[in-house]
Amino acid sequence: MSAVLLNVNGIEVIYNHVILVLKGVSLQVPEGGVVALLGGNGAGKTTTLRAVSNLLAGERGEVTKGSIELRGERIEKLSTSAMVDRGVIQVMEGRHCFAHLTIEENLLTGAYTRKDGKAAVAATLEKVYNYFPRLKTRRTSQAAYTSGGEQQMCAIGRALMADPKMVLLDEPSMGLAPQIVEEVFEIVKDLNQREKVTFLLAEQNTNMALRYADHGYIMESGRIVMDGAAKDLRENEDVKEFYLGMGGGDRKSFKDVKSYKRRKRWLS
Repeated sequence: MSAVLLNVNGIEVIYNHVILVLKGVSLQVPEGGVVALLGGNGAGKTTTLRAVSNLLAGERGEVTKGSIELRGERIEKLSTSAMVDRGVIQVMEGRHCFAHLTIEENLLTGAYTRKDGKAAVAATLEKVYNYFPRLKTRRTSQAAYTSGGEQQMCAIGRALMADPKMVLLDEPSMGLAPQIVEEVFEIVKDLNQREKVTFLLAEQNTNMALRYADHGYIMESGRIVMDGAAKDLRENEDVKEFYLGMGGGDRKSFKDVKSYKRRKRWLS
């Protein structure tokens, strides 16, 4: 068994002091693993990632209960820059690139906190170009004039420039053509296997995420309602019905599933 890198234990998150968004969320990410956080829009996936990376304050949110540990260290009170120093980098939903910088300039901003010298940064840049050859071709182009797929690759590449131990990847497939989505996930797989980068990814494309993840957690309305090995979730009848478009049941959510009701007693 791999050591636990990230341990989220029973966290609640409140926005604006009144809006309860996460309700006792617990999950673990093993060192060197790929863990998928699945669920529909508004399920709480992005909030969970922001709780881990300490980006909630900018959205007037805070963790009010529970704990988040990185290698056994409590991290809820750390600054975002302190999280970067510990190797935790978030790739935000929506391909946030600096529009008027070139692709290469965007990538180099990811190395801003590096302290290991120009040669090491240059080596990482070349490694990023090896993973994303399209970015090398477009390296002098302004990010604003590149495709959605290229901007997503740039955002992931910029995270890699910080030499991360764990990448929090928020909705990497959003708005991309299926072929590009597959290309992005193949690169995630390569980075995980070759560079030993750990991934926690939030994704609505359940089918794609479960093909590439080791383990999955399914969220609904701010709670984890099911989890398991990715291969087991792919074969689960309820997951097939609600998230993979298979089966013809009339149920609208996991709230109508007996297994969910059993689990809910433990979550309450």
